Amino acid sequence: QVQLVESGGGLVQAGGSLRLSCAASGLSFGSYFMGWFRQVPGNERDFVAAISRSSSTFYADSVKGRFTISRDNDKDTLFLQMNNLKPEDTAVYYCAASPQYPIGRSSGYSIWGQGTQVTVSS
Repeated sequence: QVQLVESGGGLVQAGGSLRLSCAASGLSFGSYFMGWFRQVPGNERDFVAAISRSSSTFYADSVKGRFTISRDNDKDTLFLQMNNLKPEDTAVYYCAASPQYPIGRSSGYSIWGQGTQVTVSS
């Protein structure tokens, strides 16, 4: 069964840090383009960061310089290190996988995790 499971979310004060993980199973992880998205209730799912099979990285302007995406293909795990968090980063964060090269296009991702809540207090 193909599955992505996020973890590492929680409540943090503004200026703090969190590290999200996304454990993949049932797929050849190293062959997939991976991404992080976030969603606030009532809004669309927004692109956060993505990483290619060769570990080229891509970021939304709002997180550039604060967030770092990485992957460990030996452990089938995707990471998102989030530093200097702001209240506007509060959202449910989702990891996603694609056999294509969709970067920030959510419709290009075919496998999604269940999400993990990140709440940043001011």
